[in-house]
Amino acid sequence: MTEPPHAVFLSYASQDAQAARRICEALRAAGIEVWFDQSELRGGDAWDRQIRGQIRDCGLFAPIISQHTHARLEGYFRREWRLAIERAGDMAESKAFLVPIVIDGTTERDPTVPEKFRELQWTRLPDGEVQSAFIQRVQQLLSSLGRDALPNPSPMLGRVSPSMQTTVSTRPHGGTKRALLLAAAVVISGTLAYFAIEEFWMSKHRALPPAAMPAGSAPAAFAPPPHSIAVLPFVNMSGDKDQEYFSDGLSEELLNSLARINELQVAARTSSFYFKGEHADLATIAHKLNVASVLEGSVRRSGHTVRVTAQLNNAVTGFHLWSQTYDRDLGDVLKLQTEIADAVTSALKITLLGGAGEKVQLGGTQDPAAFDAYLRGLRLARMPPGGQAAIDECREPVDAFSEAIDRDPNYALAYARRALVRWDCANYSPGWLQQPGIAQSVREDAGRAIELAPGLADGYVALSNLETGVLNLSAADEACTHALALAPSNDEALNYCSWLPVAFGRADAGITLARRCIAVDPLNAHCYRALGDALHYSRRYREAIATYDDLIALDPAHADYARWQRGSSYYLAGNLSEARASCEVKPDTFYVSVCKAIVYQKLGRREDASAAMRRAVELSGDSGGYQFAEIYAQWAEKQAALDWLEKAMRLRDPGLTKLRADPLMDSLRKEPRFQAVMRELKFPN
Repeated sequence: MTEPPHAVFLSYASQDAQAARRICEALRAAGIEVWFDQSELRGGDAWDRQIRGQIRDCGLFAPIISQHTHARLEGYFRREWRLAIERAGDMAESKAFLVPIVIDGTTERDPTVPEKFRELQWTRLPDGEVQSAFIQRVQQLLSSLGRDALPNPSPMLGRVSPSMQTTVSTRPHGGTKRALLLAAAVVISGTLAYFAIEEFWMSKHRALPPAAMPAGSAPAAFAPPPHSIAVLPFVNMSGDKDQEYFSDGLSEELLNSLARINELQVAARTSSFYFKGEHADLATIAHKLNVASVLEGSVRRSGHTVRVTAQLNNAVTGFHLWSQTYDRDLGDVLKLQTEIADAVTSALKITLLGGAGEKVQLGGTQDPAAFDAYLRGLRLARMPPGGQAAIDECREPVDAFSEAIDRDPNYALAYARRALVRWDCANYSPGWLQQPGIAQSVREDAGRAIELAPGLADGYVALSNLETGVLNLSAADEACTHALALAPSNDEALNYCSWLPVAFGRADAGITLARRCIAVDPLNAHCYRALGDALHYSRRYREAIATYDDLIALDPAHADYARWQRGSSYYLAGNLSEARASCEVKPDTFYVSVCKAIVYQKLGRREDASAAMRRAVELSGDSGGYQFAEIYAQWAEKQAALDWLEKAMRLRDPGLTKLRADPLMDSLRKEPRFQAVMRELKFPN
């Protein structure tokens, strides 16, 4: 923060800029400091950090409420509102800190306005025309806070989560020291891990798109964690495009190896590979991924030998830290990974609690042919499946991993990866639960990976994914616990395992895992989907809507699912017009049809709702049983809903993992047939 904190923070929708400007000018004319963003600044790392700091440090937060704000449940001003509400905490501070301003006829009964704002007295300034009484009130509130005597926050205080922030009344004589000691005590007594996650989440939450700073202000300082690193995909220098799988795979394996070193914070694969072919400069990449250093390089393969050139750069200073060229036989690739890991940790001046070699080589192979087949499997598994042809397409990576295992029967990573891809492939096929031997083969592969490398998280991730899918929920929970204990920053473990705590009624833990997933892999759409679902099923609909918006912007491939879940969040929040708009997209996919069936019925469009239901059945058959139960529950047709719910149970529909938390099923909870299904599922406590 290079600007001093402002006494009043004005938060407004872009459509209300004129009215906000009038309020700002009137306050400034009275000698009151105001934060008023006159640029079109929205999103980006710098925006998040600066807005967070201003809301943390301001004396009063003034949300401008109008038809434009209550018509939208998403938008950047809503993020500002959430930050302010988190800082306000209890009602005592709300009355002294939050000053809602209404510029039109919006009433306190409007359900789209945050409850915290509706609990307070509103100031009405039609079209932003300010009266002297309002100026006097603001001056009195600031005087009661002792704002003029408030010192600049210390670095420690600057890291406090808004939800833990405390308003401290300071006075020019005597009270300041005691207040600061009290604030420091609040900071020290908090949970440091929670602060770190929340701080990173709020600063990196909006990774895309980049934005400029407001006119006249300096950008916030770039301050990533000191031992954080991104591994970019190494450039294929072999002169053969077909060898790109090797350079990409070697980069990914090096990234995964470094990620096993607890003293390093490594950006996950999806985010690091996001920039492949983009020709982005290292500074841009580092800012996007919030890393202090970037490892890049090239790979040239010739027969059974490989030349790898690696270079490490400090992203904060721009200085070159280390570079080296290695010529190795393919059978020495594991040793090569260890050498590079050792060089990286040495260049970053990291003192390891244990040697890097054992962690880097965990679960790997010394057989060059097995390693080559494994890398081919990784590349093939990254290719998106093609609808009904998915199973045929998925056989190729499975066959490649099988070849790696045939070459080296002790290749733990190959077993774990084959288990994951087999289960993912099975999920793409209609009637996948009925495919003979799929679940057993996945369980055997995961078990073999765990047996060969019990310190490797990958086997436990595969096992948890399987057990969740077949509704062995306690076993899934246990496998996730093992995976996260071994690799607390493994992006796949965080993604897969964030759902289970939410499903089991431990919502805060699930949200924390999903946010950590984004912290590790900030450009991975799956992490945003995990967070959106965690928030939705925790009934935090406004936050869920904002996250689903982020998901759609980041990766349109997830748009159908995100629009259905966003529409459901709007629906459950009582905003039917936005729910309908979220659902009414083309083509009529399964999720779009489910969304329409629920929303149209609520709007009284029964024929349209029935048509949407028929389309959903046509698209999915019985495999959509859980969603059909949701639809009938919302139509108040309880017997039909329970019939579909029991059918879903007979088919072991994985959608049933939602049952304990699903708000769309609330109307059925007292029904004996519903309770029988709940008992059969055996949700852990």
